[in-house]
Amino acid sequence: MPLQLSRATLARVIPFALFMVLLAVRGAVPEGAAFDARWVYGLTVLLVGATLVWFWRDYAELARGTAPDAKEWGLAVVTGLAVFGLWIVLDAPWMTLGEPSASFVPLDAEGRLDWPLILVRWVGAALLVPLMEELFWRSFLMRWIERPQFEAVDPRRVGAKAVLLSTGVFVLAHTLWLAALVAGLAYALLYRHTGKLWVPVIAHAVTNGVLGAWVVATGRWQFW
Repeated sequence: MPLQLSRATLARVIPFALFMVLLAVRGAVPEGAAFDARWVYGLTVLLVGATLVWFWRDYAELARGTAPDAKEWGLAVVTGLAVFGLWIVLDAPWMTLGEPSASFVPLDAEGRLDWPLILVRWVGAALLVPLMEELFWRSFLMRWIERPQFEAVDPRRVGAKAVLLSTGVFVLAHTLWLAALVAGLAYALLYRHTGKLWVPVIAHAVTNGVLGAWVVATGRWQFW
């Protein structure tokens, strides 16, 4: 099943690949470096955001006329909140794979909250990541597993194999594997049920946005 490197493929793969490369760069910066590695995340938001804007016309599933209706909005918000609630409790040692490659603790040298860093992190997690990841994991990978000519695949016709395999790969990109399994299945099934990518994007944004606020309020930085 050869990978078709069409413009549609590149539009969904490049932003995700760029994000992962910059994540690795941030994680590789040694302690005591001349610059604050946490600001690599700010660079990530700018570069990946610019890439999404560059390819925006290629995202037909996000074009005008594809917005969810009120019922779908409600379903997305409720699902996002449910995933958040499960994410913060599915963190037992046996539910964890390894350690985060690039931890993010937005505190200054005196241990006070660094609000510019918090804002950058929250914008990235709540606005950028849901859009970028849903374009890659669901719009591209899930449909591509169903059929390499993925643009012609109606998400409402995607089979269980594509849902499970794409979710399995999604799990491998997260340290909290069980929480990621729940989230990946929830977002995939939302896309399959509604046929609208905006619905899992909104659910993902709700999960990440509320999680970010909760992390800052509780100081549970390991979830960020």
